[in-house]
Amino acid sequence: MTTEAAHPPVHDLKRGIVLITIAFLFSAIMSAFSKAAAGVPPLLLLFFQYSISFLVFVPLTVNAGPQILKTDHLFLHVFRSLAGSCCQLLFFVAVKSLPLMDAVLLTNAAPLFIPLIVYVWFRKSVQPIVWLSLFIGLIGIVLIINPGRQMFQNPSSLIALGAGLCSALALVATNKLSETEPPTRILFYNFGISTLLLIPVCLAAWRPPSMREWLLVLAVGAFYAATQYFIILAYRYANAVETSPFNYTVVIFSGLLGWIFFGNIPAPAAILGTLLICAGGILSTRAGHREGLGHPFGTGHWSH
Repeated sequence: MTTEAAHPPVHDLKRGIVLITIAFLFSAIMSAFSKAAAGVPPLLLLFFQYSISFLVFVPLTVNAGPQILKTDHLFLHVFRSLAGSCCQLLFFVAVKSLPLMDAVLLTNAAPLFIPLIVYVWFRKSVQPIVWLSLFIGLIGIVLIINPGRQMFQNPSSLIALGAGLCSALALVATNKLSETEPPTRILFYNFGISTLLLIPVCLAAWRPPSMREWLLVLAVGAFYAATQYFIILAYRYANAVETSPFNYTVVIFSGLLGWIFFGNIPAPAAILGTLLICAGGILSTRAGHREGLGHPFGTGHWSH
């Protein structure tokens, strides 16, 4: 991720790793709260996630001055917001019935889709090392999804994988935007556009949340905003490729939270699949960087 002019880059890999790990801890906590809020309609949860984040980031945008809002790529901002919103919506649907770690992992399989999207979108060739990373990740996905009749009776794994595809689309759009747009502008338009698009849907599906549900949706929004903020801080000190192996700490944190609070104990095949997807994702990110595919925001749903 690029940095704002007011914050010149200072390379400090250790600090970047600590900050990115904190960001993904917050992301895992946000995901756990969203699973606990299973009784809240996903569209309402999505609205509060984006609207709270928008309110948090407005002061940052105001401090940067009115020039931060100027953009020549409004259509791409809208596309990114739609893809990111679809990712989050599908994740909220899937996490209701999937173990927390599985839902988070499949949603964060985005790096496995990125080279294919870049090939179709920009007609860039894909080198053998990237195909190898996709093959490794695909084996991991098969181990977790466990294809069979039961998969079609409860398609939550496919829904989570669809979230990963939408995540990849959002990340590729973010990569393109980051060539000319600073992070604050990208996040402002993402949160703002998503909030505006969700207002009529939210009004149509509105029902008064209980006190417990209010606390849960506020926690989802707060931890989502905190995730974005710490990612920005981390990328002031280290680039996304350097920190990419630590992006998947979100899977470890999600596994621990799922075990402690939801009693989710992963099967051996799921653990092996997790390791393969993480390995494939990291390899894809690093190979994509060398080839110029670009993963400026790292990998996964946290940048949506």
